[in-house]
Amino acid sequence: MNKRVADTTGKYRKENKPEELASLLALYLEARIFVQTTAMGDTQAYLGSVSLEWFAQQVRFASCLPLLQPKHNPATDNVEVDADTIAEIQQRPLDWSRQIPLVQYLAAWKNHKFPPVLVVINQPWVDNPEAAQWDSEGRATESTIDFTPLDLDGKVGLLDIAPEATIYALDGQHRLMGVQGLMKLIETHQLQRYRKDKTPDGGVITLNDLIEHYHVDVDYLESLPQEKIGIEFICAVEKGETREQARRRVRSIFVHVNLMAVPLTKGQLAQLNEDDGFAIVARKIATTHPLLEQRSDRQPRVNWNSATVATKSTVLTTLQALKEISEKYLGQKFLHWKPSEKGLIPIRPNDKELQAGILEFQQLFDYLATLPSYRVLEAEETPLLRRFSFEKDGGEGNMLFRPVGQVALAQALGILVFKKGFSLKGIFKKLHKFDLEGGFSGMEYPRSLWYGILYDPNKKRVQVAGRDLAAKLLVYILGGIEEPMERAEIRKAVADARTVEKQAIGFDGKLVEPKVVGLPPIL
Repeated sequence: MNKRVADTTGKYRKENKPEELASLLALYLEARIFVQTTAMGDTQAYLGSVSLEWFAQQVRFASCLPLLQPKHNPATDNVEVDADTIAEIQQRPLDWSRQIPLVQYLAAWKNHKFPPVLVVINQPWVDNPEAAQWDSEGRATESTIDFTPLDLDGKVGLLDIAPEATIYALDGQHRLMGVQGLMKLIETHQLQRYRKDKTPDGGVITLNDLIEHYHVDVDYLESLPQEKIGIEFICAVEKGETREQARRRVRSIFVHVNLMAVPLTKGQLAQLNEDDGFAIVARKIATTHPLLEQRSDRQPRVNWNSATVATKSTVLTTLQALKEISEKYLGQKFLHWKPSEKGLIPIRPNDKELQAGILEFQQLFDYLATLPSYRVLEAEETPLLRRFSFEKDGGEGNMLFRPVGQVALAQALGILVFKKGFSLKGIFKKLHKFDLEGGFSGMEYPRSLWYGILYDPNKKRVQVAGRDLAAKLLVYILGGIEEPMERAEIRKAVADARTVEKQAIGFDGKLVEPKVVGLPPIL
């Protein structure tokens, strides 16, 4: 058959009509997949495309591959890692909490795109040592892939997948999870939310949730199963291989495609995300605002990749911190930029909203740039202002030069401006005086409001866990909390943060009863 197909198609030259070639191919494409051969190293593969519906129905998770069956957990579709499998399998376990976000992406983003998946084709005879396809030396007399070339060089052709063949995703298991979830949602109109280990997590999302939240129609959703995804096939056993050789080859590919898939850092995601309104606004301000923009006469002030600022780093903040600042500040105004109560992912804001968000954020940084702590940046470098006094060469221990302090301040300002109606002008008039008096500096000293909250006196380092309390304390000292009960809760939280073994450290540095620790005066 291979020679006949190749001879027949070989008669077609450039002068033949494309319609005639298409008509001829149509005779052979029924129940087959048109593919192009690829080769890297010793791995021969076949690249084609299939519908999402076919992908969801025909492809299984790699952990179900018979080579791994003894350690397969059918409840989670993961391989159980133990002494027998740890040396051979280094695949990240399936994270079922990702299924619904992937489904939302496919359903709501009109420009959605999954990269090709890598799958292996297996045949029943592979796991039967008595099968006729194994010779007397235990070598396969044929491959598990049935490929029919359509050209003389064997570069393109047809893949014939027999009904008894089984297909497993070596790379793209979470893509498979997402597509299967989409098919189930379209079919049953609802999808269960899962935790990482596939235990149910709360309720379900429904087809109506997607239609109402993302303004997509039923006809569009029902057309998604016919979309095409790239797919690359390799064989479970090549002709001439023993079963052990095949097992090692497939497992080696399985491991390496996953080791090579290094996830993006949060900073890199903030750089690339074109759908998250907060990330878009943060990038704009990071590149255009005078306080942050790159200039030839000074060191860079934004770390674009890392989430932290090293002790000796001259940057002021990180892109990830700027995204969080944007979320904490603008999130009080643009509530729909955040995930919904049902966990539905927000879509990209329209241009008008983005421009409004940029203007609000620009104004915030205009005011931040007026604070005395930031104005000295023209003469001093950030390490001196960031370092604690006990560190090498000493420093001011200023919270405004720590990402956690920056985010806490933005969180407080967002509440005051957008929820309580305060003006930035009035707020910064108070903050200017507070800053001049050293209110943001000396975090490592008991007199500081941030001692025990943003600064851990035991470990002598910044503690991120105190960020929310720091934000509440800022709201309080700026006059944003009037309820006696709420003030009492903050006072107790501050006292608890400064308490060690039933003794609290007062603002004068002396040990006192926790109930003695009060709140600072309102600015």
